Amino acid sequence: MTDPLAASSSHQKVTPPGGSRVVSDGELLVAIAAGDREAFGELYERYSRAAFGLALGRLGDRGRAEDAVQETFASVWRAASSYRPERGPGAPWLFTVARNAITTQWRRTKPEELGDMADEAALELGPDEQAEQAWRSFCVHRSLEVLTGEQRQLIELGYWQGLSQSEIAARLGLPLGTVKTRTRAALSRLAAALKEDLQ
Repeated sequence: MTDPLAASSSHQKVTPPGGSRVVSDGELLVAIAAGDREAFGELYERYSRAAFGLALGRLGDRGRAEDAVQETFASVWRAASSYRPERGPGAPWLFTVARNAITTQWRRTKPEELGDMADEAALELGPDEQAEQAWRSFCVHRSLEVLTGEQRQLIELGYWQGLSQSEIAARLGLPLGTVKTRTRAALSRLAAALKEDLQ
């Protein structure tokens, strides 16, 4: 697959307006549609970890999840011109592209590789509920990007690996009080970012 970042540089570069302000996802997509590779790189930085987290949760395999992320952003590069700012923010559009790429990877799974996953799939929520749940999951992964590496580690250990705060303190060699304080700060920061993403 051709690396989108290696696409022809013959396009005129489009720099989104606004100077030093934070450029919206939608503005980045408009710039990408005009061939702006820097805008593409910025969008990748914002969403690649979230897309990977969503893909890994659905596919259960790192290699396949990485393939889904690659296909997601290759599709973003190819199809950015189909994004219409008047129809809404850029993140839901990108999520739809990611979901399609993940679904494609899922369908490529051989029946014998599915195992219990096939039975689990039959018990899943309906399409609308799945989309809403996946969108919220995507937003959570995306919001983790606002945390420092130290804060993200605490959240991952506590909420994804299921460790107690005492266990986290022992693993990291930190006082329990420090772990509690840092976790509260991380959760507060995450909640603020998540609220903004879900609006």
